[in-house]
Amino acid sequence: METGQKMSWRPTYRSSKFRNVYGKVANREHCYDGVPITKNVHDNHFCAVNSKFLAVVTESAGGGSFIVIPVSQSGRLDSHYPKVCGHQGNVLDIKWNPFFENIIASCSEDSSVRIWEIPEGGLRRNMTEAVLELYGHSRRVGLIEWHPTSSGILFSAGYDYKILTWNLEIGEPVKMIDCHTDVILSMSFNTDGSLLATSCKDRQLRVIEPRSGRVLQQASCKNHRVNRVVFLGNTKRLLTTGVSRWNTRQIALWDQEDLSMPIVDEDIDGLSGLLFPFYDADTHMLYLAGKGDGNIRYYEITTEKPYIQYLMEFRSPAPQKGLGVMPKHGLDVAACEVFRFYKLVTLKGLIEPISMIVPRRSDTYQEDIYPMTAGTEPALSASEWLSGINRDPVLMSLKEGYHRPNQLVFKAPVKEKKSVVVNGIDLLENVPPRTENELLRMFFRQQEELRRLKEELNGKDVRIRQLELELNNLKNVSPNNV
Repeated sequence: METGQKMSWRPTYRSSKFRNVYGKVANREHCYDGVPITKNVHDNHFCAVNSKFLAVVTESAGGGSFIVIPVSQSGRLDSHYPKVCGHQGNVLDIKWNPFFENIIASCSEDSSVRIWEIPEGGLRRNMTEAVLELYGHSRRVGLIEWHPTSSGILFSAGYDYKILTWNLEIGEPVKMIDCHTDVILSMSFNTDGSLLATSCKDRQLRVIEPRSGRVLQQASCKNHRVNRVVFLGNTKRLLTTGVSRWNTRQIALWDQEDLSMPIVDEDIDGLSGLLFPFYDADTHMLYLAGKGDGNIRYYEITTEKPYIQYLMEFRSPAPQKGLGVMPKHGLDVAACEVFRFYKLVTLKGLIEPISMIVPRRSDTYQEDIYPMTAGTEPALSASEWLSGINRDPVLMSLKEGYHRPNQLVFKAPVKEKKSVVVNGIDLLENVPPRTENELLRMFFRQQEELRRLKEELNGKDVRIRQLELELNNLKNVSPNNV
């Protein structure tokens, strides 16, 4: 007992395998330099990463654009590097499809959502033609989010206070969630995508059934003004970042089935920048990154008190505008890397990878820090999910490195021009070409389509003639056999 009392200076939390996690900035040659990062003040990350590509929203004179750089192609960027530049207004959000690594969605001030297919190896010239152009919002679109387990479902939130659910198998919106009374600030799904949490400028935190749009839980946050919300995997808990009544930055933990009061809230500091939360369900670690400062704090989330256990802080003098996050299958498991950020430093035109590493002496695969994780195979199709089926993500092991089991191909629907009616409202009213260039593009596209159809028709005529000849031959041969 005597020794126990003498050692009472020890911290009161349980021992954690993640207590020594540290942040390591990549060497200069592994950073991305000369990137014209957007100066837009919209509170988004402006950055999206997967194991193949890094996409960043850029500053552009007319319309909106973003660049796509192969992850392996670090170093200084050429000033004439090709861009994805089809939008007529600033691009506000970009997200890679979790299952098709060449497919990226973007949304813009031009009120459209677009789906792009990036060629293997990246762009060789400017890309202006999207695979799909999705019109349904009446005002600019600020947020997009892919469904976590279904291959063809995308959610978009606009400044018309509406969330549209897009079925990309048909290229149309199939549901409008219309319960918000102000701008939607963030969206987050639980593990199987059966619940959607939103934070809103109307100071309400909501948990929504995304198929029906029904609000299951709602909290009016008077003492904690919510900015961002994130589902903590399948723990049935939510975490929000926001501002206290004394204007200090604050985090709060909530039970998804009872939003009447937070389980616990904690003041962080007195800085004014937005706090971006990132949760890693595999390690139960929470990362908090402040917009406009260079720090990333990290915590461990537990099911018992104290619930949120502070671990450490990564400090850097360079302020971050936004952060992209590498999916698990893109991490370096040999270096015991458990999370990787891509930090946008606007003033330097620089993107810095920051690896969060668990220090281990052994060179063998560390099974305890790499459990089976959500992989790159969808658990269900868009139509299956819309019919009411929920499935957990298809898991993969990181042990053998990353090998894609099957090469999925994204098939864009051939869309007819027609009205799009959701909840009895025509969202499209046949959007005409906006500019002369757009009209010309449409004309050339139609000419190309006519040429392709003629070729297809000729090919089918030849095939029909061949089959007729084969049939005649069979008829001539059969009497002899008899």
